[in-house]
Amino acid sequence: MDVLIKSLKTKNCKITPQRIAIYDAVRNCTGHPNAEAIYKKLSPAYPTISLATVYKSLELFVELGLIQVLNIGENSFRYDSNINNHSHVVCTLCQKVEDIDNEHFENLSSKIESIANYKIAKQQLCFYGTCSNCAS
Repeated sequence: MDVLIKSLKTKNCKITPQRIAIYDAVRNCTGHPNAEAIYKKLSPAYPTISLATVYKSLELFVELGLIQVLNIGENSFRYDSNINNHSHVVCTLCQKVEDIDNEHFENLSSKIESIANYKIAKQQLCFYGTCSNCAS
């Protein structure tokens, strides 16, 4: 939470209970929630919070480098508090998103750089399939 407060202060942004709660919801969720899920989770405790506040806060956190946004092909973005390079696996039936440890892909960026003659700044790699719960 100190990182959030320090980042907000550095950018002269207000530190509000709603922003803290939104960041906490993303940070403590391993399921890569979308804005609507965060809103539904927080609205009982914060009845005056709006979906627009959630979206604006998430955009701010992405801009500050506190979280990353995932576009996995749904109608809404997902958010991840793990900002380190890592890949994801997505269940095409239940839409569950899970992290994959980057150790399996640590040399991928350098290989792509040499193949494509690009300087890679960032990577987002998603695999799609059926999770074990949906497969049974």
